[in-house]
Order: sequence, then structure tokens, then C-alpha cells
Amino acid sequence: MRRFFTRIKDFFFPPDDTPKWLKVLPYAILGFLTLILLTGAVYGWEYTNSPEFCGTACHTMPPEYTSYLTSPHARIDCVDCHIGKGFIATRITRKAGDLRHVTSTIFQDYEFPIRAHKLQPARETCELCHLPEKFSDDSLREIQRFMNDEDNTPVSTYLTMKTGGGSQREGLGRGIHWHIENPVSYYASDPEKQEIPYIKMVDAAGNETEYIDTEVDFNPADIDESELQQMDCITCHNRITHLVPAPEDTIDQLLARGAISDDIPEIRKKALESYSQIFKSTDMGVNNIGGLDGYYKTYYPEYYKQNETKITEAIQVLQDAYAASVYPEQNSDWNSHPNNIGHKDSPGCFRCHDGKHLNDDQEAIRLECNVCHSIPMVAGPYDFVTNMEIHRGPEPLSHQDENWISLHHQVFDATCENCHTTGNPGGTDNSSFCSNSACHGTEWVYAGFDAPVLREILISQLPPTPTPEPLPVGGALTYSETIGPLLTARCGNCHGEDGILGLNLTTYKTTLEGGNNGPGIVPGDPQASLIVLKNSGEVPHFSQLSPDELDLVVEWIVDGAPED
Repeated sequence: MRRFFTRIKDFFFPPDDTPKWLKVLPYAILGFLTLILLTGAVYGWEYTNSPEFCGTACHTMPPEYTSYLTSPHARIDCVDCHIGKGFIATRITRKAGDLRHVTSTIFQDYEFPIRAHKLQPARETCELCHLPEKFSDDSLREIQRFMNDEDNTPVSTYLTMKTGGGSQREGLGRGIHWHIENPVSYYASDPEKQEIPYIKMVDAAGNETEYIDTEVDFNPADIDESELQQMDCITCHNRITHLVPAPEDTIDQLLARGAISDDIPEIRKKALESYSQIFKSTDMGVNNIGGLDGYYKTYYPEYYKQNETKITEAIQVLQDAYAASVYPEQNSDWNSHPNNIGHKDSPGCFRCHDGKHLNDDQEAIRLECNVCHSIPMVAGPYDFVTNMEIHRGPEPLSHQDENWISLHHQVFDATCENCHTTGNPGGTDNSSFCSNSACHGTEWVYAGFDAPVLREILISQLPPTPTPEPLPVGGALTYSETIGPLLTARCGNCHGEDGILGLNLTTYKTTLEGGNNGPGIVPGDPQASLIVLKNSGEVPHFSQLSPDELDLVVEWIVDGAPED
């Protein structure tokens, strides 16, 4: 051993008469070895930061890696979100803090399904690419579905998403991304953040408004300010990279793309029945889907003989999708993690916008379809034209109430016909505005429509709605006998007490006084009367009197507009 150290010493510190190249050689070798070490460290750093390492070398991650590969972020490295950008030393310390995952992998003590607990703030990850101050225009969406009938009848739902965003200083800051421009904090009572009993909003002037779930016994004084979480991108987009679609979503997407032929009878119904089942192993589920081959051999023998390839391909596509979605050994499938986008399969938006989070004035966080998107319109295969309602006119006072959507069906009457088609109200045949299957054809289990405490609160604050009366026929041409009932029925919803633009047409006195734009009528002068101008001008009024009704009003004004 002594001889070895002597040689090492002589190698690095040779005698004075040693040739220069031998003196330089040890340091050149050290430099070369250092270079190899640094290069290997860089390659090691890059590899351990790669999605391939996270998804394949770490054997606990198959569900997450599979969904990642088909996500919008498939070209973004895992570490960009889970470790975040920053100075290299900061990233190294963050990565060192995750060594606990290595020990969990070695000792197999992971708790399944895997859940991320320490994500970097969205400001340091998402917002490096997605600038929240950038305004996004409304976008048209088509949701393609298929019915569970023999023909797999296609049905499309069209709506306009009001993505919004932008900065208030630019006159924007509205739409869904209003939440980014306006500070919103919340308290979640469960680890998955699905139960949110308390929300606090701060407006542009710095005023705070608190909303509390009426169905929960919650006192804001019982929580510390540090327990509140700031709403950010991940509050809603929590599964954007690791989404496992629900069975009906997967099958409808495969049918819409043509991956499964919609020519196969009952394929939507039978595929959904097979695909929706969870077994003890993925292989059992895949084999269960394979049983569709026997079904078509038995019940559609002629079709099977002529279209065996179509059926075989459909089964293979379904099996591949199932194998990529269901991992029973890790308790991972479409039910494992709630998806906070939407409000059908998980609470999502309805965690706050359920209609039963009220402030001190008993005003709700609005549960309103057209806050975030237009009223959805459903079109069948033979509806060659789809008419979408884009609201642009004034709203009746009742519609402006924050709790309107929860009680609108209780005040339905003939006045609704002034603006909407009302055939088969509450139905699902899509024959009118009030029979929309996209609204009434789904049980919205996460909305607060039937909350008992909320019901009592809302009934007491529902705005008064004029009671419709039959239009007078043959009565005296006076306000009391004819014109008053006509204006109340046709205009009273918007122009009643505290009416739009200060105009109240439900009493003779207020009709003469008019509103912000002048007198409602000028006796003897129809052309100076606001009612006539609004119903006969080049720009149509939101709700028009019929020609006969307008002629009646004009005649009354010409006669001096008598009250009795």
C-alpha cells in the first residue's frame, strides 16, 4: 500500500528532471476525467428530468404517463410543472427534496391512486406560456354524442364558450377567466378540494365579499387566513395533462372520429355496457370487451358475416382504449381523480357556482348557464340548420336576480312568450327554448337546485312578476280598460316597478312621466311618444307589439290618451 501511494505521489509530483509532457500528463488526465464526469452529470440530469424517465424508469407511473402522452402537454417535460423553472441550484434543491419518491419506489409503499401534493404555483409554471392578461375571444364548441339506439343516432350540442380573460385596464377582465383578473380565495374542507364551504372575492376597489354554503355549518372565524387558497389555473384545470375520459366520452369520441364505425348496430350501447365495467385486472376487462364478437355473431349473424372486419376493428380499438385507461392494481380509472372542468361527472364549477353559496345580502354566486357559455342548442341528424340564441338585449328584473335560475320554473307564465318560444316547457324534445334537452335531459346532481335551506331563502326574495291577463277585446279605448292591461302584459316584465331605464308602463302616471329617454307617451302626438318610436323605428325593440296592438296604442294617443 505504501508503494502505491509513493507511485501516486511520483505521478503527480515527478522529480525536477522529468520531461515536461510527463509533468503535464497527470493534470491532463484529471481534466479529462473531470470533463467526462461533468458531461455524464449533465446527461444524467437531463435524463432524470425527461418524461421517459418519469414514465418508464419509475415503475409507479403507467396511468399518469399514458394519459400524459395523449394530453395537450405531451411536448412539455414533466419537471416543467412538477419542479418548475428557475435557477439551476433552485431546481436541484427541489429535485433533492423529492428523493422520498425514490425510497417509496424501493420499498413499494406508495398509496394508490397516486396524487400530486406539492405542485409549483401556477404563476411559475402555467403562466409562463399561458398569459392570463391575454383576452381570448368566444369560441364555438360542438359536443358530439350518439344515442343508445340501433342506429347509433348522432346528436350534436352547440354552445359558445366565453373564455374571456384580459385586463380590466383594457376594459376586459370578463368571462370564465374573470377569476384570474380578480383575486378569489377559498377554503376546501377535503384533500381533493371538492367541498368548498367558503369563498372570498376581492373587487377592483379592494372590497371583500364572502360567500358561505347555506347547507354547511361553517363559521369563517374558525379558520386561519393561511388556510385559504388562491384560485389559479390548477383550481379548474387540475387534470389537463392526466385526464382519463369517462366511458361515454371515450366511446363518443371514437365514434365521432370514425375509429369505430357507427354503421355497426347498437355499437354505442353495447360498447358502453362492456367498457364501463371495472374488473380485478385490466386483462379481465379487455377480455370482457372481446365478448362483443360473440354478441354480434348471435344477434346480428347476417351483419357479422358481411362486416366481421368492422366489428373486429371496433373491439380492438375499445380494448386499446380500456387498457390505456384502467389500472386496477393502482386503483386508477376514470373515477379516481375528479375533473374540475365542467360540472357533470364531477362538481367542477358547481363547487362554487351551485347557487347555494350566499353572501350577507343573501345573493348567490350565480348559477347561470350563460355566465360561462351560451344556452346549449341540441341538433339531431336531420336538423340542417341550428339556431343559437346569443343574448344581446335587456333582461327583465327577475332575470337579473342572482338566484333566478334556481326558481325560474316556478314563475313560468305567459309573459315568457314575449321573448322565448315556450312549447312543452321543461321537456326534452327541443321543440322550443323551454324544452331544451341539454338543460332538462340531465340530472345536475352537483347543483343546489333542491337544497332545502336555500329554497326557503330564495322564495322570499323572488322578484314580483306581472300576472298575465287576457288582452281586452271591445272595451273602451282608455288606459284603464284597454291600453294598461296591454302594456302590462307585453312590457311589464321589463318596464314595471323599478323598470329598465327608469320606465314603468304598468301605471298611467308613470307611463306619462316616462323614463331616462323621455315620456312614454305624449297625448295627441304619437310621433313624439317613446312607445311608438321604439315599436316602429328602424332599429327594432327587444320585444315588439304586434301591428294591430301598435295601431291600437296610436289611436289611443291620437284621442288624447285618456286614463278612464
